[in-house]
Formats: sequence, structure tokens, C-alpha cells
Amino acid sequence: AIGKRLSDIVSLVDEADRRDLGDPVARALADRRRTGIGRRALMISADGERELSVELTASPIKGPDGDVAGAVVIMHDVTEIRGLAQEMSYQAAHDPLTGLINRREFERRLEDALRVARNEGSSHVLCYLDLDRFKAVNDTCGHLAGDNLLREIAGLIKEQVRESDSVARLGGDEFGLLLIRCPLEKARQIADDVCKAVRDHRFVWQDKIFTVGVSIGLVEVSAETASIKDLLAAADSACYIAKQHGRGQVHVYSAKDEAAARQRGEIHWLRQLQGALKEDGFELYTQPIVSVAGRVKQGPAAEVLLRMHDETGAIVLPRQFIKAAERYHLMGSIDRWVVQTTLAALGQGLIRLPDQRSCTINLSAQTLGDAEFLEFVVECLDHSQVDPARISFEMNEQAVMADLSHARRFAGVLHGMGCQFGLDDFGSGIGSLASLRDLTIDFLKIDGAFTRDLTEDSVNFQVVSAITRLASTVGFRVVAEQVEQQADFDALRDLKVDFIQGYFVNRPAPIGSRPAPASDACRIPAS
Repeated sequence: AIGKRLSDIVSLVDEADRRDLGDPVARALADRRRTGIGRRALMISADGERELSVELTASPIKGPDGDVAGAVVIMHDVTEIRGLAQEMSYQAAHDPLTGLINRREFERRLEDALRVARNEGSSHVLCYLDLDRFKAVNDTCGHLAGDNLLREIAGLIKEQVRESDSVARLGGDEFGLLLIRCPLEKARQIADDVCKAVRDHRFVWQDKIFTVGVSIGLVEVSAETASIKDLLAAADSACYIAKQHGRGQVHVYSAKDEAAARQRGEIHWLRQLQGALKEDGFELYTQPIVSVAGRVKQGPAAEVLLRMHDETGAIVLPRQFIKAAERYHLMGSIDRWVVQTTLAALGQGLIRLPDQRSCTINLSAQTLGDAEFLEFVVECLDHSQVDPARISFEMNEQAVMADLSHARRFAGVLHGMGCQFGLDDFGSGIGSLASLRDLTIDFLKIDGAFTRDLTEDSVNFQVVSAITRLASTVGFRVVAEQVEQQADFDALRDLKVDFIQGYFVNRPAPIGSRPAPASDACRIPAS
């Protein structure tokens, strides 16, 4: 290489578009000053067989007479760092279970589509999809079967749309489609094709065969659209109407649908919720959280879970009524009931915890922004005989990042009283850990979508590994949620996860009752 130009030995191109970045040494010599190549440089060997991500500077060397005699080049190999950053960026935008984009990325693309519609006068279509009869699979065969079904459905949906369209998993068994520059009639045809593909699909699990369906709500994205919040609400309402029309249907949103959906659906839940608050129709369950390493002196030992009794006395899970509770601003009242009832149960010995361990209460995003709620909790703790160290509060990671200032104050005040604070459903915000370091956080709960199939899903394994390493660096303990299999427990133990929670340990049970024993295959040290 002696006597050769840098460009004779290697090529430097832009990592994104492979554009030639030229010869920085030649520029440094010509300009008589240091020249650098920034963050997106890719160095390619002369034979084209090796590529490295690099950061590079070239500085001229001056002789005794002041003339430029040569140049010194400093290169840093940042391939591993950039690879990790790219992986983290991908994970932040994608659902780990299905590989589809997640809700955050979908809303970002929807925002872009709305901007284009306003600037160019073009129109797009938003579709909101909700699976029918999915709960039967989950309840009959467990979460592992449900996860496999969701993966298969995601693949079916992608087969029906165009390359320019976006498919997302919005949460649970709900999906979203963004059909770019698509006439409404064409969108209706695509939606009908999706319905047929899902309806014709046969899901086989062990010795059982299931059929499911999907209901789809459509709404046009145009220059007249007010906001993505309005779009999502309209599509949700249209999907609700589709379900009411017999499931497996497609419904295009019209202005009158919102009122109809509320009257026929949410008003029902509103009355149920109001009745539950007035007549003590809620009930608390607990699910154990077990230390992987054996007995520990601190950390969460159980999560408090909310259930509601309907008019027939049947148990209703939060996912069925939570949207109505949020829309009608009842979450503050519900969270207050949970806090009071939990403290009372602890005081009466109905929730039994190992020494110095705590039970966790999950709070809603609405509650986080309620200044009066913090005062309420402080007052409850002051008047209770319960040691505040026995209480932990969990907040959804996305809710915390959306309202970081309130989260800091909330966590800081309660931490000062002795309570602990954790982030729930952590995973998509791996890159946000730096912003969370100054929060008084004690533990992270890894989203259950990442903690399954760890021996087979290398992406999930790498995500959990990254979270545990980063959490250890900033001093947070890690809880893995929704653990159901021995193999996953073994992998989580090897990855140095601190606690696990899920059916592998115990199913949720009403406060005061003995939880169902863990599987005979469970090999967990006592905690």
C-alpha cells in the first residue's frame, strides 16, 4: 500500500445509498486542513469482499518549512456499534411477535400520510382490523397457541396488500393497514380479500382445529382529516359496527357511526363500570413474581390485577372494558379503588408477601397526568398501617416517555416515601433507557411478546439479552412477564433476568385464595 492513494486501497461510500464519498486524504491535502467523514461511512476493500462501518478523519502533516508533506488518517471501526444501533432502531419500530411494524411506527407513517394528503390533495385509506373468536384459541390452548395464530394471521394479511402499503400489529389481536394512494373502492376490495383469507384459514394446534375471522373498519385519509387521533377513533368505530353486523364484515366509516358505536357498545360498558364503582363490582387478583436466583431481600413479589363482575356475575378482563374506561375518563376512579383496596388487603393480611418484598399496582396513563392522584396516594399511605416499601407502582413505558415530567415527579415523591417504581411492557423503548436513568426506577418488566420461544427466536433472545445488559448498567432489576415454558425460564435464568411472572409460576388468583400450583416441570428456587 506504500505510495498508493487511499482510494486505490479502499472505497468509501455512504452507508444508506452507496454514494461515493471520495478521497478524504486528497481533500485534506488540497484544503490544508483536517477532513472528516461522518456517521454513515462504509469502507469497502479493493476486491469488494470486506465492508466495515467506519468513522474517519484525515489531517495534513506539515514539514519544517510549513509545506504539506503528507497526511495522517485515523479510522475507527464502528461496525458492531452501528449494527447494534440499527438492530435497536428496528426493534423500536417492529412488533417482535409478528415482525410487523408496531403501533408507534404505524402512527408515525399515518402522520406522514396525512401530511402528504394535505400537501398534495391525495387520499389514502386506514383499515382497523380486529380478530373474531381469537379468545377461544387463547383460552383453550394458551398464549403459545395464540401467538402462533397471530403470526399466521400477520402473514395472511401481508399477502393481500401491495408493496407500498403498511401492515401493523396495533396490540393484542388488533391490526392496522395503511393503504397509500388507494381509492376507497379498491381499499374495500383489499379488505374483503383479507376477510376471506382469514375466514378460509384453518389453524391447527395439537389435536384441535380452529377457524377465526376478522372484522375491518375503513376510513379515508384526506386533506380534511383533523388528526390521526380522529382517524384511529373513526376506524375503531367502523370496526365496531362491522362486528355488530355479524363479524367477518367490512364497514366504511361515516359521520353517524361514532354516535352509533358509542350508543350500542361503549354506553354498555360505561354503565357496567359505573355500576362496578358504585356497587363494589370490581375484584382484585394477584399473580406471584418469583426471584430466579432464590431468596432476595427486595423486589416485587406479586402483581395486583383488576377484574370486574358483569350483570350475570361473570368475570370480565380489563381488555374488554379498558377503552370505554379511558374514553369516559374513569381510569382515575378505578385506580383510586385499586390503591385503597390493595392497602386494605395488605393491612388485613389477605396479600401475603415475603419479608421486604412488595406487590405492584399498575397505573393508567390518565392517572399519571392527574396531579390530584399523587396527593391521593400520599394521603392513603399516610393513613395506612402498611409500610410503603411493600408497595410498587408500575407504569407503561410508552406512557412514561409520553409524559416524562409528570412521571419524574410521581416516581420521585413516592420513592421518597419508600415505594418502588417500575416500567411495564418494556421493550420497544430500548433506546430510551438513557432518558430514564434520572427516573427513580427500581425495575423493568419486559413485554411478554419478547419472553417467549427464546430458544427458537433469536431476535427475542437478543432483545432480552440487550435489555438485561443495559438495565444492569443503569441499576434496574428486570422482570420477565408471561413466562409459560420451562425452556424459556432456563433461557431467562441464563440471561440473568432477576424475576419471572407467568403461568409457568402461577395463574392469577383472587386475593385471599391460594394460587394454583406451578407446573410440576417448574424448577424455581424458593423466593
